[in-house]
Amino acid sequence: MDLRRLDRGRTKERQGLLLALASAAAFGTNIVSAQIAGQAGLSGPLLVFYRVLLMLALAGGVALAWRASLALKRDERLPVLVFGLATALVGIGYLSSVAFVPVSVAAVVFYTFPILIVLAEPVLTAAPFRVDRLAVALAAFLGIALVVGPDLHGLDPRGLALAMLASISAAAQFFAAARCADTPTLPKLFWSHVVILPVTALVLLATGGFLPPQTFLLAPIAVAITYGGYVVGFLFQILALARVAPGPAGLAFCAEPVFAVIIAAFVLAERLGALQYAGCALVIAAIAINVILEQTRRSTVPA
Repeated sequence: MDLRRLDRGRTKERQGLLLALASAAAFGTNIVSAQIAGQAGLSGPLLVFYRVLLMLALAGGVALAWRASLALKRDERLPVLVFGLATALVGIGYLSSVAFVPVSVAAVVFYTFPILIVLAEPVLTAAPFRVDRLAVALAAFLGIALVVGPDLHGLDPRGLALAMLASISAAAQFFAAARCADTPTLPKLFWSHVVILPVTALVLLATGGFLPPQTFLLAPIAVAITYGGYVVGFLFQILALARVAPGPAGLAFCAEPVFAVIIAAFVLAERLGALQYAGCALVIAAIAINVILEQTRRSTVPA
């Protein structure tokens, strides 16, 4: 293999992992600010609906200003459609699950998606099954369980099923993003949100939670941070998944609840217990090991 191409591959993968971690940090911030907005009376479906409108307006506005094309090639349409549907189902499943089970339980079930990705990767891609990657994914999952401290009382099968739907959809989202890695970012952003919009609108209508935009004045700073975190997080997620395979990317996103808990500790003055600190350390260690393993594999590829 050409050494320069190997070097470019390493650099691209390193960039992808850094972008994935930055995306996880942005989404973690988004969770905390959305919680503050929720305490002010702004529902999750309402925030999701307007953030989709915002992303569409931003992507369309940038395309117009740059005179960039939003057209998709014929072979790009199906992966972008699947990516949009999977993204919509992630939000719907996750938001709906917390109506039946505690948020901590929903989070633990949802974050099984990196394990699903590792197990499905040999089937859906050319990547071989790696026992070490599965072990890292299981360690990260254990760390997340310690971080969020699930409340196992009063579990409702509907909530567990919805959280599992979100997990499976997240795995599908990563694989779909990898299939449209070569699609330009703006069309991918725009058309995926065109797919997401009607789904979120139906959920909002079903929950009867539609309110005009001026309602955001109830918590303007929290809403601004929520939307900023989403825009940055989603953009960085797309950029990351265009550079790194679903397996290592999924493991990097295990950092999201760690960021959320740490930010909540500072912003909301929530106290962390010893188990939560241990969970944070375990997740960080798993991500670091994942990065080292990926870089080692790259360096041992025969030239």
